[in-house]
Amino acid sequence: MTPPAQPSLSSWLGDLRGRGALVVLGCLLCQLALGYGYVFPALAPLILPEFGWTRTEYTAVRVPQLLIMAAASPLLGMLVVRHGSRRILLGAAVLIGCTFLLLSQIQHIWHLYALLMVGALGLVGLGDITVGQLVSHWIHERRGFAMGLVYAGSNLAGAVLVPIWVGIARADHWRTTFVVMGAGAFLVMLPAVVLLIRDRTLAAATEGNAPSVGSEMDLGLRQALKTRTFWILAVSLFVFFFYFVGVLDHLVLFLTDSGMTGERAVYFFSTALAMGLASKIILGIIADYIPEKTSILADHSLLAISSLLLLALPNDFLLWPFVIFFGFATAARDIVYPLIINRCFGERFMAEIYGALMLALPSGALGALIAAQVYDRMGSYDLAFTGFAVANVVAVTGLLFVRDERR
Repeated sequence: MTPPAQPSLSSWLGDLRGRGALVVLGCLLCQLALGYGYVFPALAPLILPEFGWTRTEYTAVRVPQLLIMAAASPLLGMLVVRHGSRRILLGAAVLIGCTFLLLSQIQHIWHLYALLMVGALGLVGLGDITVGQLVSHWIHERRGFAMGLVYAGSNLAGAVLVPIWVGIARADHWRTTFVVMGAGAFLVMLPAVVLLIRDRTLAAATEGNAPSVGSEMDLGLRQALKTRTFWILAVSLFVFFFYFVGVLDHLVLFLTDSGMTGERAVYFFSTALAMGLASKIILGIIADYIPEKTSILADHSLLAISSLLLLALPNDFLLWPFVIFFGFATAARDIVYPLIINRCFGERFMAEIYGALMLALPSGALGALIAAQVYDRMGSYDLAFTGFAVANVVAVTGLLFVRDERR
């Protein structure tokens, strides 16, 4: 009897080959831009003393930035569905490059605010909605793994590039860091879009081998808005950004307040982002074999555990578990939300629905600003961190009730 043939790597990869693989690589390089935002908390100990800005003033820049990103997300989703992703990615890469080159010249707090508000449009264009739609259209058999690879780009920048950028700032000046980052957008992201990215609709017209995207059962945004699952996901995403940005913006400052050196605080900050690099790939592989609801519940459960561990910091024994859980869970969010949207509403209008859900993004600015206000008034983050923990537990409970709304 002939033994069954062992599956080869090419058969396991499925449609994650050829043009699909090139698109995934291009999307990964575009996602490096999402890691650019991680440099601001890491550079805070260098920038704040030079200008004399308070933590609230520096952190409050998140408010207009995230408001613009949130407001632009629904419009972006509609544009992506109707016109494809490639043109949007091209314009966004140029915008990010120009923004960071100009950031090297700031002299006043309003310069920082104005440039990050403009750069917010570039981040949205290079972000989860645009590349998520591309991956959903190109990859079907290993979609979770492909999204894990793509969304790992932001964590790759945070884990590998942030320490390099901070090192440049310490060796020379933080202005030099921004010049290097701006040049990176023109030398890496822009060529990636030009050479690697193709919209699926264009491929279908020219190559004749692309299957149709979605089905007639898929729900559009108007239909999704009438379902309970949409609003549960909206609340959970609100809580996610409230916690994630709130902690991210203050982690380095919190650790240095506890007596840790700036270099070591940046090390833990970067390690948390490096955990996200691993989590996106690992969970992406696992997500191809387990239900989407299980994936999102597991992710938010880890998120809640990390927020409870945060209450015990700066305890040295619990610092590493917090870094691991926080880094893993916050990064895995990028994977579980596109997958659960595809599962509950279908892939045809995923970008529109995801864009509407991203209206929750300003909650990140709210979390960061509340944490800053609590510290400036009380000299401690304790009350803010307690609020983060309570909110995460509520979000996990709500996610028990999501369902496939196409039935």
